[in-house]
Amino acid sequence: MLDYIIVGSGIAGVSFAELALQNGKSFVVYDNYSTNSSRIAGGLYNPVILKRFSEVWKAKEQLEFALPFYKTISERIATVFDFPIPVYRKFASIEEQNNWFHAADKPNLAPFLATEIIHKEYQSITSTFGFGQVLQTGYVDVAMLLDNYIQYLSQQNAFINETFDYSQLIVNEDAVVYKGTKAKNIIFSEGFGLHANPYFNNLPLDGTKGELLIIKAPDLNLDVVLKSSIFILPIGNDLFKVGATYNWEDKTDTPTEEGKQELIDSLKELIDCDVEIISHFAGVRPTVKDRRPLVGHHTTFKKIHVLNGLGTRGVMLGPWLAKALFENIENSTPLDNQISIRRFDKKIN
Repeated sequence: MLDYIIVGSGIAGVSFAELALQNGKSFVVYDNYSTNSSRIAGGLYNPVILKRFSEVWKAKEQLEFALPFYKTISERIATVFDFPIPVYRKFASIEEQNNWFHAADKPNLAPFLATEIIHKEYQSITSTFGFGQVLQTGYVDVAMLLDNYIQYLSQQNAFINETFDYSQLIVNEDAVVYKGTKAKNIIFSEGFGLHANPYFNNLPLDGTKGELLIIKAPDLNLDVVLKSSIFILPIGNDLFKVGATYNWEDKTDTPTEEGKQELIDSLKELIDCDVEIISHFAGVRPTVKDRRPLVGHHTTFKKIHVLNGLGTRGVMLGPWLAKALFENIENSTPLDNQISIRRFDKKIN
């Protein structure tokens, strides 16, 4: 009997698989690549909400766990996918500068906000009021991480590329059985695909569509992530990732002309050089209205668990949430009330 069946191989599923590996647990991962929000994600880890200069919820705890965790994965799959890089927030006014300094005085934000305004001149970027630098930032090449990790799991015979058929799942008191494979627990980490899951489709997973561009801009000599209404992330060879849009109505992962134009218009406000659009992606982020994840076991079936709702900051949240769920299952460590799906029990019932 296996310890776990894991359904989904995005950031959440892979993070849980890695924790299982580190703790000597046996498992198999099922996925059919039907949801791709992890793969097309910007992959930025940034502990500060730069729209209003406030700390990301539990940012310190998430980063302290995620960065060494990714280093361990990197060594396991012999692939570098974590790239530390500064994030510069472009200031639009003196008032924004003052707000930045006010935020930097707060004890919870002090470790993350540099207190000197940067007046570095970048070709093709006008910044009269300079930049503020966010500390402890970088990006994960999520597609590179997932592709190489799945290849590793496949070599260990721990990955099955197929659509999970819920009707084939048999749930017993002490275990679950799927197509003859018996496991102590099953973890559903399907992203927006949770809507098709009969065990958890009553959870309030909303979903926010995001679109991104890869552009080529030889005249944009940028060595940091530039953040304003959008982000511009250098990925080498004069290529930059640009994102992201937020659409709460459209739940498809089809790129749109409207999304593309929105990003182009925002780019024009930020830089003044020629760009060539190389690619255009879209995906639906698994978001929840209260902006907290969905973690825990099914009300009736205690061996069925969910790990979802990572939203827009999956690379920071994923490992930390996987650890919380793993310790909850293995050691009965209580889940934080803000991530536990028990917070919805009254509404659902």
